[in-house]
Amino acid sequence: MTPAPRGSVTVDELELAAELSGDADATATPEVAEYALWLGDDALILSQQLGAWIARAPELEEDVALANIALDLLGHARSLLRYAGTASGRGEDDLAYFRDESEFRSSWLFEQPNGDFAQTIARQLAASAYLFELYSALRHSTDPTLAAIAEKALKEVDYHRDHAVQWTLRLACGTDESRRRMIRAVRDVRPYVDELFRDEPLIDELEGIAARPSTLRAGFDAAIDAVFAEAALEPPDGADSAGGGRRGSHFSALGHVLAEMQVLARQHPGATW
Repeated sequence: MTPAPRGSVTVDELELAAELSGDADATATPEVAEYALWLGDDALILSQQLGAWIARAPELEEDVALANIALDLLGHARSLLRYAGTASGRGEDDLAYFRDESEFRSSWLFEQPNGDFAQTIARQLAASAYLFELYSALRHSTDPTLAAIAEKALKEVDYHRDHAVQWTLRLACGTDESRRRMIRAVRDVRPYVDELFRDEPLIDELEGIAARPSTLRAGFDAAIDAVFAEAALEPPDGADSAGGGRRGSHFSALGHVLAEMQVLARQHPGATW
């Protein structure tokens, strides 16, 4: 049974975060802004990817579930991008629609194409397990705005993770064909996981503010291993990808995602409706 979708929150995410943190006029330093871009771009790109499943998912209920997850992630992206923009005076729309590919900071996992449904679920399992560990740690950030955003995002990511787990089990323990596709999808996604846990130099400058990626790996591995054990899936071997998304070097599919996402805003800059 597909996990039941739930309604998405439509409040202004950053204003809520500022209210929770007690600092409505918070301005990010350039280093914090760069870190917020990392996380905001991850959420934005994954949201765009999942939105492509609307009216194409295997069943109607899943259209709604994936749409809700995409909207949650879009809310996270809005919060993080708007906070990042306080360092440069750029708004969330400017950062989403008027940056070129090399200016994005998303990691390669989030940029992987949707593929078939098993491919999307394998990507979603890895992404949501990582985000759960990330926001669990980031709740304790000494930056009040990041901590408040993480506090709210964690509750939603917990649902995202459960949704991905249930679909992984359903596909891996279903028909021979669904299991074959799930095994292939897990193998294809695996090379892009390692980049999430690399300690880039920026992390050393944000001690106490950012969540150190390498410390999140143990919790991630434990969660994934438990799912694989229940699904009777073997953890795949293979080399790690070069990655480089945090430094502006991206997977080839990102250009297509950005072209689709940005085309309307760039054709009609400043338009409102």
